[in-house]
Amino acid sequence: MFRWKATAALTVVAALALAGCASGDTGSGGGESGRADRLTLTAIAAPTSYDIGQGAEWGNRSPFFQAVFDTLLSKDSSGETQPWLATEWSYNDDNTVLTLTLREGVKFTDGTDLDAAAVVASLEHFRDGTAPQAATLAGKEFAAVDATTVTITQEAPDPSLVNLLSIAPGLIQAPSTFDDPDAATDPIGSGAYILDTASSVTGTTYNYTANPDYWNADAVKYDNLTINVLEDVTATVNAVRAGEANGAKIADNNTISEVEGAGWTIESNELDFQGLLLLDRAGTMAPELADVKVRQAINMAFDREALLQSLQSGYGTVTEQVFPETSVAYDASLDDTYSYDPDAAKELLAEAGYPDGFTLNMMTTPAFQTTFDLVGQQLSDIGITVNYTDPGTGNFITDMLAPKYPATWMALEQNPDWQLINFMVGPDATFNPFKYEDPTVDGYIQTVQFGTPEESDRALKDLNKYLVDQAWFAPFFRVQGTFATDANTNLEFWPTNAYPSIFDFSPKN
Repeated sequence: MFRWKATAALTVVAALALAGCASGDTGSGGGESGRADRLTLTAIAAPTSYDIGQGAEWGNRSPFFQAVFDTLLSKDSSGETQPWLATEWSYNDDNTVLTLTLREGVKFTDGTDLDAAAVVASLEHFRDGTAPQAATLAGKEFAAVDATTVTITQEAPDPSLVNLLSIAPGLIQAPSTFDDPDAATDPIGSGAYILDTASSVTGTTYNYTANPDYWNADAVKYDNLTINVLEDVTATVNAVRAGEANGAKIADNNTISEVEGAGWTIESNELDFQGLLLLDRAGTMAPELADVKVRQAINMAFDREALLQSLQSGYGTVTEQVFPETSVAYDASLDDTYSYDPDAAKELLAEAGYPDGFTLNMMTTPAFQTTFDLVGQQLSDIGITVNYTDPGTGNFITDMLAPKYPATWMALEQNPDWQLINFMVGPDATFNPFKYEDPTVDGYIQTVQFGTPEESDRALKDLNKYLVDQAWFAPFFRVQGTFATDANTNLEFWPTNAYPSIFDFSPKN
């Protein structure tokens, strides 16, 4: 599927933009350290650059960066924020200054100190760079109070900041490498592993050796780490069958039965949803969408269980809300708001003044023709005729955000709360291209940002319910993200990222 971030099946990202197997020992045996010798993983996307200011990403590219760099904070296998380079963190009274206390004695692998000055320089390097999430630190100022204290100052509260420091924006790179062109392929961090550039092949195979001076040695379970990039689904299945890896990202859930047949264990989470974005809620381009009854009727037109089975072979969970299960906003009862009921949907359209239905302009693309056919069929069953246009190679996202269409099918990440609001809901959100505003929504957003934790949580729940009741979107289902491990490997798959943490793999002894 397409994701705005590189966290899901990259084959689909390429499809919307357009329209070597693992090797070596695979975890058996133990070295002198008492760890297993090697962990071999497969990934579906290679890093574009190890310089965090240029190429730092999380999602499916996270293991490459997590191997060599530390983040300021971390997430455990339950998705909870934990200390990492920063041992303590706290806000001032109005949540505009975050103070971080750094772990003492940490060094980069070039021997230089990882102190407050280095952290400030790295955060500024990321903020001022071109990495995909650079804008998340825009407007923030960083200062070294002393050798182990960093402050982050912002004009207004940013409820996503602590989470951001556990992913790409929180990666800390040695400042000595900022002006070194080799930093793109020969990174210097303080992480658990050191990239072996001599035996690695950029874009294909990445070999790492354990950092002998790592500050958290107990977290490192393998002396060596190999990550092989296998963008082709068949190549991944072949690597699994041949025992050429210990862990593999499964980009196509239709191959799960083959993977399980090879004796591998499946772990999963659900990070993305697929469905319709009913973007023109003011009716600027499609007057019909300004009526909530029309948007509700559209929600009632879809047999979500059938769509999940047809499009994802049942791997996922039907949903009617865009907030994820990990969110405080999530309410399981909201997933029963709109039952599949074409007759009731027709009645709503008639009440809205469209007894004969109407025509809705939407985009299509050949890579997802089955999806678009099913969407068109189910909408036609309630009297809505979809007029599809293929915008041509590379124009799907551009035309959606222009905006040139009042509604669209899309697959999007269910971000953490504040990130999701700024991604899909707020008046300046990327996926609110008509800049639609609703005073009730604006009030909830204000409380989420400036309220007490209790007020913020309540506002998130109320916001989610309001979005469902007002049918801003028509989600179909959350898609199962899948990772597989062999019989020699344990894994705790965190719920908040497409790729597991390298620290959540361990050998079965």
